[in-house]
Amino acid sequence: MEFKDKQAIYLQIADYICEQILLNKWPPGERIPSVRDLAATLEVNPNTVMRTYDFLQNKEIIFNKRGIGYYGDESAHEKIMGYRKERFLEAELPDVFRTLYLLNISVEEFNARYIKFISETFPVTT
Repeated sequence: MEFKDKQAIYLQIADYICEQILLNKWPPGERIPSVRDLAATLEVNPNTVMRTYDFLQNKEIIFNKRGIGYYGDESAHEKIMGYRKERFLEAELPDVFRTLYLLNISVEEFNARYIKFISETFPVTT
């Protein structure tokens, strides 16, 4: 995982964990990697992962079964979607709108590229 300078590492790790849950790689109700395992995988300090897990517990996205490990909450998908949607709408979307305006990109062009991106990135399988 490559970290960006604009955001705290523990929040970037939280985004990574949330993405794994949303993609059902770590389904809600199932155990997620231990602090040590995830720290080794991401090559970060275990204290950073612990801070991430504390943050996600406060958001009620994961929970700890003492002595057993961390698990995704059964309603994690909804909570992640709410948290990430709010953050995107408040923090990132204004930058997108500003860029669209400055580059004179129409809503129609933006929409067409969005549809193309979705169809290429997340193809529907039957």
